[in-house]
Amino acid sequence: MGAVSYTLNRRVMLQRPTEQRDEWGQRLPDIWADVTPVWADIRHAGGLETVKAGAETSIVKASIRIRYRADLDTSMRVLYGEVAYHIKAILPDVVAKRHVDLVCEVAA
Repeated sequence: MGAVSYTLNRRVMLQRPTEQRDEWGQRLPDIWADVTPVWADIRHAGGLETVKAGAETSIVKASIRIRYRADLDTSMRVLYGEVAYHIKAILPDVVAKRHVDLVCEVAA
């Protein structure tokens, strides 16, 4: 078995949620702020059909590899074009510190 080859060939944007409030002090949902653009390798692991509130929903799982960085957390997301990948787990290369694998989901 050979090693899996990764090519960081897609420009993505790392985003984090912001704490914005309306004029009544209520938190505004789904407001995202750009953190930084990075190069990534996106691999789709497959999809899962599920039912939420009576409507069929498709969940796509993906692994996204980026260069190593220590400022990531699971509240963040990766934006590629119009697709938002929500980070579910962060798997850093703790020995060589060359990359971070992000376990992500996107609801379609």
